[in-house]
Amino acid sequence: MKFIFQILSFIALGLGVTAQAFSQAPAAPAQQPDQISQLAEMVGLSEEQEKEIRGIVSETEPKIEELQAEARSVQNELMAMAGPDFDETAIRSKAAELGALEGQMTAESILLQSKVDAVFTEEQRQQLEEMQRQQQQMRQQMQQQQMQQQIQQQMQQMQQQQQGGGAAPAGQ
Repeated sequence: MKFIFQILSFIALGLGVTAQAFSQAPAAPAQQPDQISQLAEMVGLSEEQEKEIRGIVSETEPKIEELQAEARSVQNELMAMAGPDFDETAIRSKAAELGALEGQMTAESILLQSKVDAVFTEEQRQQLEEMQRQQQQMRQQMQQQQMQQQIQQQMQQMQQQQQGGGAAPAGQ
């Protein structure tokens, strides 16, 4: 089930939306059909499956948006409580309220993922898992390339420092 979220995140990333934003702040309705259409193309969803997924997202989106608005409001209230004349009990109470809202958002997100997962056939799930593996490999390769570039840059800087009059001994 976890891989469904990652594939949906992959699609969202392809459209310039972060995974976090997709799970906690669904894209505007105009973007969702594009994401779902992309998913439909990737795994060959039937029209009925695509319609069902759209319904699931449409049903869940308002709940998550409402919880997000509430959480932002509570977060603002909590931040306003900071200062030298703080009330620890009130801060802890408001923080607990924020935590409960975040828990509800997480539950709605997991329910969304699970409901979408239930729409897929076993073959489609396998396709998505393979895409996830490929995506993970690409991420790892990119990270390795970035690390190699950083090492090369550091080596070049060290060489330039040594050529530019020698490095001063430590402590001088």
